Amino acid sequence: MVPFNIVPLSPSVAAGVYGLQLRDPIDPETAAALRRALHQYGVLYFREQDQTEADQVRTSRTFGLPVRHPTSTLPPGPIPEITLVSNLAADGRPIGALANDEIDYHADLCFLHTPGSFSTLYALETPLTGGETTWVGLEAAYQALDDDWKNRLEGLHVAYRHKRPEYNPNHPAIHLLISTHRETGRKTLYYSPNHAQYIVGMPEEESRALLDELTAHVSQTRFAWTLQWQTGDFVVWDNRCTMHRRASFPANERRLMKRTQGQGPPSF
Repeated sequence: MVPFNIVPLSPSVAAGVYGLQLRDPIDPETAAALRRALHQYGVLYFREQDQTEADQVRTSRTFGLPVRHPTSTLPPGPIPEITLVSNLAADGRPIGALANDEIDYHADLCFLHTPGSFSTLYALETPLTGGETTWVGLEAAYQALDDDWKNRLEGLHVAYRHKRPEYNPNHPAIHLLISTHRETGRKTLYYSPNHAQYIVGMPEEESRALLDELTAHVSQTRFAWTLQWQTGDFVVWDNRCTMHRRASFPANERRLMKRTQGQGPPSF
């Protein structure tokens, strides 16, 4: 096992992993330690990495099974599990997804019946300003609720839809608001404000008011950690107990990231 350090980066979410180069194979003992750390912190940050697409997919398999991204509309590359997140274009066509606009808080693929489990992102080019990603620890947000709030939310289901109709299944994806994490057994909020439509079985006005209250709660900075990306940064996060957002950045600045995606149910 290669010696490395894990250092918490905020009180509620994220830890830095120092001393590992992910271009090197990960031995079973190290892989187990990284999985434990991801389950504890929700987000793991590695800096100054130099890895190929094959390295990134191999690292991703430490945390689950990476799949071709379900919403990708671009032709797959030589390694289909890799998709590009970029504002760049070639021959007048985008080479990746998500351009340069702000993306509000969300959990990846929550609008599907089988949502995102883990995600990874590797930075190859980063803008001088903007483009930061902020993650929120939803387990910490759940623990901060008082008992009345927890009882109020227990057993509620939220329906999710993407703003692009072609991404959505025929029937809305519906997920428990308070989830039990499959690996840790701990309770967490499972919530994606950017895609939440309504609380199942609740009158529309009451549903909207409760979702607004919940969004205000989970968006507090005390639950968050923000990364200003630099070239060589690599991050893996657990979508079952975190949400994240991206700040906008100037359209004339270059941003190129490589992503892998896992899928799996958010709870037992």
